[in-house]
Amino acid sequence: MDKGKDNMKKRYLVLQDKTVFEGYAFGADCEKIGELIFSTNVVGYIELLTDPCYYGQIVAQTFPMIGNYGIIEEDFIGKPALNGYVVREWCDAPSNFRCEYDIDKFLKDNGIPGIYGVDTRELTNIIRDGGTQTAIICDEVPADLSVLEGYKIVDAVKNTASKEKTEHISALEVKNHLAIVNFGSTKKLETELAGKGYKVTVVPYDTKAEEILALGAKAVILSEGAGNPVEMKDAAVEIEKLMGKIPMFGIGLGHQIMAIAKGAEIEKLSYGHHGANQPVKVVGTARTLITSQNHNYAVKESSIKEGTVSHFNGNDKTVEGIEYKNSFALSVQFEASADYVIEKIEKVMEEFNNAAE
Repeated sequence: MDKGKDNMKKRYLVLQDKTVFEGYAFGADCEKIGELIFSTNVVGYIELLTDPCYYGQIVAQTFPMIGNYGIIEEDFIGKPALNGYVVREWCDAPSNFRCEYDIDKFLKDNGIPGIYGVDTRELTNIIRDGGTQTAIICDEVPADLSVLEGYKIVDAVKNTASKEKTEHISALEVKNHLAIVNFGSTKKLETELAGKGYKVTVVPYDTKAEEILALGAKAVILSEGAGNPVEMKDAAVEIEKLMGKIPMFGIGLGHQIMAIAKGAEIEKLSYGHHGANQPVKVVGTARTLITSQNHNYAVKESSIKEGTVSHFNGNDKTVEGIEYKNSFALSVQFEASADYVIEKIEKVMEEFNNAAE
């Protein structure tokens, strides 16, 4: 990759612990503060860049070359919400028959500053050993770093979630009617469910329990989303009203909110789980799932008052799934495919219907 020395404008990534990484500018010409994390994805940078779950964060890619197949708008899964992008190298001459433009243009168009030429291995080690911290991408190192101390991601769901009710009716014979409470998830799951024969009604995160029950859906899915689940206590109150009255399945942030609804506590992880190849052990079996994840928080196992742990992380043993048998509800921390959701929600619906007979 040779962009020419004349175009290599200096840019800096400055961490809250005063570590400074010098690199070169690409993307938007602006400064932004964010919560610094790293993602282990080898591919899928388009999905990462358009995933609202990265709201307020500066994302560093551990894979050294990013952008080699360019930007393909058909692969967007949501609206970009991250505050900065850090890579070792970016490809200015992508090669793919679907490519529309390069990653530099994407970042510029969406107001996201980027920095390349950074030793991302060293940066990842700092985050892994010292934990997530605030950072700033800037063109001049600030003399006063106190601006980094007060940064906190707030109102992530409010700023990323859908605010209107929408319906997706399958062109196939309708198998069942599912409701999704949207906490800022992408449209991927609802589209895939509709494509597999389900009528899907998506409602905003602040929809009351009575309104959800009035939809006439046979089950409720709590979506993934961004930010601190502790902020979502009002939503947890409504979810608690639903549990036991209708089958439920929670994903990501939805998993955490369901746990809060049942009295569990949330803890912040040192550096979170971001990216692919996260091993998840299925309790009571020899099975290990290889999953994609993006979260900084987890349900504190010792605080679980209701429900049993069904999955745990193979690396750090954190809770990755909970089963609430008395409430006909399941939840998982990791990204769940449409097929996985269907398998689990159909099982819970069957148990619910059998209990009602």
